[in-house]
Amino acid sequence: MIEERLVNRLKVHRAALNLTQADLAELIGTTRKSVNAIETGRMVPSTFLALKLARALNLQVESIFALSVE
Repeated sequence: MIEERLVNRLKVHRAALNLTQADLAELIGTTRKSVNAIETGRMVPSTFLALKLARALNLQVESIFALSVE
């Protein structure tokens, strides 16, 4: 069976804007721990949170998150 997982480029995009995890968390109304958990793949964001991240980074959701086949 093919297994898919969510991969993300959140850290890359955040760093390109010189934002800390705490900065981004404040922009989207969550905690730094949540941003860290998303960046490291320990947490899959809700659709609502993914949209807020994309808006804060001025990107499309698909630029941040993608499915990877393993």
